[in-house]
Amino acid sequence: MHSQKATNMNHSLHSRTALVLGGGGSTGNAWLIGVIAGLFDAGLDVTTADLIIGTSAGSTAAAQITGAKPTDLFTATVAAVAPQRAGSVPQAISDQMERTARLISSAQDVADMRRRLGAAILEIPDRSEQWRAIVEPRLPSSSWPNQEVLITAVDADTGDPVVFDRDSGVDIVDAVAASCSSGFAYRIGDRRYIDGGYRTNADNADLAAGYERILVLSPFGGKSRTPFEWGLHLQTQIDELRAGGSTVETIFPGSDSEHMFGLNAMDLSLRPAAARAGYDQGKAHAERFTEFWV
Repeated sequence: MHSQKATNMNHSLHSRTALVLGGGGSTGNAWLIGVIAGLFDAGLDVTTADLIIGTSAGSTAAAQITGAKPTDLFTATVAAVAPQRAGSVPQAISDQMERTARLISSAQDVADMRRRLGAAILEIPDRSEQWRAIVEPRLPSSSWPNQEVLITAVDADTGDPVVFDRDSGVDIVDAVAASCSSGFAYRIGDRRYIDGGYRTNADNADLAAGYERILVLSPFGGKSRTPFEWGLHLQTQIDELRAGGSTVETIFPGSDSEHMFGLNAMDLSLRPAAARAGYDQGKAHAERFTEFWV
């Protein structure tokens, strides 16, 4: 496992591409697949990026797009029949957001935040076996792809940031399950992990440092729940990447689809609509980004 890969990798700028897939719940995953499929159908294949960084829902997307064709993933997402949900946000999600918000606001810095969140989540009963059984069927393959994929998480016991890759000795299914684990701590061996969105933010674009061209797909539109002065916001990371010589482009959900994210991010009934919205954006952005990417 790698806990400090961001600080050790790529000190010199490489003429290579990096794709950053941010977290954003179930609807965020569908939107990511839609964007990538829309780009693909318009002639721009970003799944061949030299580096793919996945966080939470983005980690699932990273494993999916490196194991299956984007259009097939999109078709399956749109066709899936999901249970309908009443218009209100489930109480469990609302309570979790309130608890984590209190922990974040009481923390002194990001390291303290991760420790507090880890300690609180460790009190929740372990559901690792059940969670792995849910995550595994979502992935086209249980093997790491040949290209470089980084999947983020946080060590719940220590609060240390963690980055999994194919050399970590951790199965990709476990890496994705850990990165997506926000309601409890996911166990891998004798270690337990929580959502990669707590490493810095929902995108963790800083891991792309040193890559020449970086495309960030952010279901949460670059928003962060941490104080701005901590320097963790996506725009701060983008500014630092550009200062290092990287060219960075972003795609955020349009204003007409923002209601599908945030508190509604776990509403499975919104996945088809989120995928379609992403697909339309991907097709609309493809021509603009082709010159930048290729």
